[in-house]
Amino acid sequence: MSLVTALTYVLPHRLLSSMARALAYSDNPRLKQWLIDTVTRRFGVNLAEAAQPDPTKYPTFNAFFTRALKPGARVPDPDPRSLLMPADGHVSQCGPIENGRIFQAKGQSFTAAELLGDEADATPFNDGLFATVYLSPRDYHRVHMPWTGRLRETVHVPGRLFSVGTAAVANVPRLFARNERLVCHFDTDFGPMAMVMVGALLVSGVETVWSGEEIPAYGDRINRKDWRAENITLDRFAEMARFNYGSTVIVLLPRGVATLDPSLHAESPVRLGQKLATRTT
Repeated sequence: MSLVTALTYVLPHRLLSSMARALAYSDNPRLKQWLIDTVTRRFGVNLAEAAQPDPTKYPTFNAFFTRALKPGARVPDPDPRSLLMPADGHVSQCGPIENGRIFQAKGQSFTAAELLGDEADATPFNDGLFATVYLSPRDYHRVHMPWTGRLRETVHVPGRLFSVGTAAVANVPRLFARNERLVCHFDTDFGPMAMVMVGALLVSGVETVWSGEEIPAYGDRINRKDWRAENITLDRFAEMARFNYGSTVIVLLPRGVATLDPSLHAESPVRLGQKLATRTT
């Protein structure tokens, strides 16, 4: 285990993330521009595809980080049977949920029940499929719908804020089931679909299109919200949520409804809208 990963066990996760949030939302012209220019240069951010390509026009670093794209910069896979990749980034892992467990990295896994915060919520995904997508600092940080769904419930699960970088994923047991996260349950025409927005060290927030900011405030107990009465339906490819810094989204699908695209494997670079899976029902 690297020294940096080892240190994350003792670092004050929430304090550091709150400090990062203050920097991200600062409108100090010199500070916000230094942050934007540093990230753009270090990570090779492609501002040519942004709706606002001028880096000086963003009022805060967070506004830059959650920037919209130009129309047509991402398009959904043309096959109407395709479930879509929910975000830019790379595949951390993907595959079957075997005996209720989700593969994290060599020697590491966690249960779907741990991830979702409830055994009953995990039951529909027994022997189903998962895809874990990591968004790096260079990526577009909005998450979109793989398939049309009606929002049923959200579950804010409290936890730590470990880094979700490659080294941490390989060495921190059950990482995604330990980090603070927002579980979004949707009902679709093939059954349930779960979208899990996983927080991470220095992530200053998770927002949804239906209720705004969900994390922070950081949670001390599981908080469930029933949204069925609001009749919120999001179309395939529609924006669902966003990270106010890089992190991970995990998609869970029930058994027998789709097959993962065979080109996907660990570390595959991916773009929003490409084929994640193909409907079989």
